[in-house]
Formats: sequence, C-alpha cells, structure tokens
Amino acid sequence: MKEKQFFLWASVIFSFVAIVHGLRLFKSWDVVFGGWAVPMWVSGLAVILAAFMAYSAYKLGKKRK
Repeated sequence: MKEKQFFLWASVIFSFVAIVHGLRLFKSWDVVFGGWAVPMWVSGLAVILAAFMAYSAYKLGKKRK
C-alpha cells in the first residue's frame, strides 16, 4: 500500500470513528465496559480527536505524490 492510500484510508477510518461518537452524543447511547458506564464527555473528546486526526491524515494524503 502506498503512503497516499494509507493516509486516505486512515482519514476514512477516523471519520467513521468521529461519526459514531457523534451519533452516541446525539442519540444518548449508553456504553458500558465491564460494569463501568463510559461518560458522554469521553465521546465528545473522541469526536474532536478523531475529526482532527481524519483531517490531518487527509491533508497528508493529498501532499503525497
């Protein structure tokens, strides 16, 4: 896999993660891991980080030849 393809696929995956976390916030879905209820602010932080990573990967992919 070439670098350009890698960065573009990474941007797609991070975009998907950001969308799913955004849906969790919008729909108020509960997530529980081993009895621990994950707070909604975790998804808020995940939306911001995943969106930034998707944007960065997209920009890096566009710079490659």
